[in-house]
Amino acid sequence: MKSTTLTEFTIKNALEMLEKGEISSVELVEETFNQIKRFDPEVKAFLHLFEEEALLKAKAADEKRKKGEKGSLLGIPLSIKDNICIKGYPTTCASKILENFIAPYEATVVEKLKAEGAVLIGKTNLDEFAMGSSTENSAFFPTRNPWDLERVPGGSSGGSAAAVAVRMGLGSLGSDTGGSIRQPAAFCGVVGLKPTYGLVSRYGLVAFASSLDQIGPFGLTVEDTAILLKAIAGKDEKDSTSAAVSIPDYLQVIHQNEKTKFTIGLPKEYLQTEMDPEIKQKIEEVVNLLRKTHEIKEVSLPHTPYAVATYYIIAPAEASSNLARYDGVKYGLRVESTNLIDMYKKTRAKGFGKEVKRRIMIGTYALSAGYYDAFYLKASKVRTLILRDFLEAFKQVDLLITPVTPTPPFRIGEKITDPLQMYLSDIFTIPVNLAGLPGISLPIGLNSEGLPIGLQIIGPHFREDLLLSLAYQIEKMIDQRFIPPLLKN
Repeated sequence: MKSTTLTEFTIKNALEMLEKGEISSVELVEETFNQIKRFDPEVKAFLHLFEEEALLKAKAADEKRKKGEKGSLLGIPLSIKDNICIKGYPTTCASKILENFIAPYEATVVEKLKAEGAVLIGKTNLDEFAMGSSTENSAFFPTRNPWDLERVPGGSSGGSAAAVAVRMGLGSLGSDTGGSIRQPAAFCGVVGLKPTYGLVSRYGLVAFASSLDQIGPFGLTVEDTAILLKAIAGKDEKDSTSAAVSIPDYLQVIHQNEKTKFTIGLPKEYLQTEMDPEIKQKIEEVVNLLRKTHEIKEVSLPHTPYAVATYYIIAPAEASSNLARYDGVKYGLRVESTNLIDMYKKTRAKGFGKEVKRRIMIGTYALSAGYYDAFYLKASKVRTLILRDFLEAFKQVDLLITPVTPTPPFRIGEKITDPLQMYLSDIFTIPVNLAGLPGISLPIGLNSEGLPIGLQIIGPHFREDLLLSLAYQIEKMIDQRFIPPLLKN
């Protein structure tokens, strides 16, 4: 690979250089694994690596390109969060209960990436079963933030966000149930997109909360995120919640909309919430830049204060149902005992971590006789009210701008013993999942400690084209590359 370093690559310009023959996929993948060997011992973003297989795939990609074969991601190294199945490889969900589980089938998003020629380099770390906001709940080890190794990368997709931030691969897939793509994207200074519920197939994603979970991409730029979304979006007959909507060429759309003027809403409830003053200041700076070319309106989402409480009834309730399958009988860990009930107890006691057990217990309680109406049913009604708030807002505006997180990345160990403080890390992202809307996080600057700050854009259902278009405009206005200090040393 000539004098160009991996730090200067994006998916878009790597594809252009591959097409011109200025680099090969083998060189790109070799350099990616050099990057992993250099940085991952400290960052710990990966649970599994596929170096040998990835180099063979890269060689095959180079041969395909020579023959004139095409693919929107041909030869591009990408990682996958370890709750998304790749056939024949481990899918542990960062849990002891699935430590030795080998996926017998392929997730639809993985099939789609492979069909476009992507080279899969490994599986990334996460909070166990995607339950957490810091990647400290992994059963194996915490991932560290490449901007400051004493801080968390966010969660639950912290491994994917950290890997992209430090260029250990040019993109990644994560999953977002209450902010698990957008929050780590903000903490790690990368772009993360949570698509509309149903735009991307969930087949092959290990379920946490089925009505909230959504797979989405991480990229270094908005353009890269658009390329990845186009590759994985679309109707899937294997997923009954998958929507039959047309998928535009998002990259082409954001270039066409470069001068488009939007009416942008600022939800007053979000901006009145207590947050770090430097985050608030950076958001205001971007809004003031946007005022020059766009119309800015204040809007109200009155049920926002109830979103976290609503989420922490619905998500644990669905989790308690989904995780009932891990009983030591069908697959995963089994702790032998003298009778079936005792085997269930011992298997789950040993296999699940504290946070997973906590949410199973909360969810089982909320669904139990005598409490269902008081908790789960009421939460479902409030969820509908939260959705209506957004639908009313989108009658007045095209898109909404909010913070992603109330604080910058916090220190490892700072909140792990205080679950309520940890849950509040997702206060700005949870309403989007409850309403099934698309949301994107993009980096807009650094605070006084040199830590990334993210901005969230929320759009109407299936309007990722608008979301990406405004994000691209903001990215061009800021015109700054966010490179962690780790890469500069």
